[in-house]
Amino acid sequence: MSNAPVILFVYNRPAHALKTLNALQANRLASATKLYIYADGARENASEKDVKNIAEVRKIIRQQSWCGQVKIIEQSENLGLAKSIISGVSEVISQHKKAIILEDDIMTSPGFLEYMNTALHFYQQEEQVMHISAYLAPIQASLPETFFYNNPTCWGWATWERAWQLFDTDAQKLLDKIEQKGVDYFNINGSYNFLEHLQGNLNGTLNTWAIFWYASVYLQDGLCLHPHRSLVQNIGIDGTGEHCDYNTVYHIPQLAEHIKVEEIPLKISEEGRQAMADFYRRIGNPSFSRRVYRKIQEFIRKAPN
Repeated sequence: MSNAPVILFVYNRPAHALKTLNALQANRLASATKLYIYADGARENASEKDVKNIAEVRKIIRQQSWCGQVKIIEQSENLGLAKSIISGVSEVISQHKKAIILEDDIMTSPGFLEYMNTALHFYQQEEQVMHISAYLAPIQASLPETFFYNNPTCWGWATWERAWQLFDTDAQKLLDKIEQKGVDYFNINGSYNFLEHLQGNLNGTLNTWAIFWYASVYLQDGLCLHPHRSLVQNIGIDGTGEHCDYNTVYHIPQLAEHIKVEEIPLKISEEGRQAMADFYRRIGNPSFSRRVYRKIQEFIRKAPN
């Protein structure tokens, strides 16, 4: 089987980008993988620090051959994360028909590429399977090696052109269809208000992308493969970026070195859904949720994506 290309999106966090690239390079299939690096440009009126960090990131991505082949795409202007991801994934996937996607704060285990490529090959012809996830929250449940869930977590993920062509960014249309299909199920049994993110994009208080992918998958009755243990760690929730304050609620104590992909029933695991609903409720105590929500909203207001 041919290995899927990896798309990495970077901006202005040199330390995070270097850790992400070092971890990717340590993957067992790195030398047989083509890497596309999309480096976003500076915002208008960017601070001197931001300009310096962007330059440092662009220096780091050229330090060595992180994978078998590397293609760097540097933007002269700032696209923002949402536009960068949508356009970058669309561009690469139209050429290769599949892709693995990372952002500059996602550290991978050495078995990440093996899992992603095996799953992409295994489910290539299964149109109901639309997304491969490498991240799983630190849930308090014992689940099978892999399971299907209808929420496409996007901290290290992969998809095919056949699925990506169903990606819809019409917030009003998606909202209407979700309200007809069932809001509570979309909100993972009422444990997290995902619908609010679509409403925010519609009224202009948010400008994001992943919620559109989730809504698109949900309305197609799509399946998202998840591992029982995460193969990636998000190192960006450390207080150094604009996204949110430092917290450890999503931290994975130990990443999986290997995840076996084998035939499982093509249906949503209710045990997996329940485990995720329990996780969202567990972290959703009033003090935590208010604090994180404020920080997320503050970031979203500032970010031009």
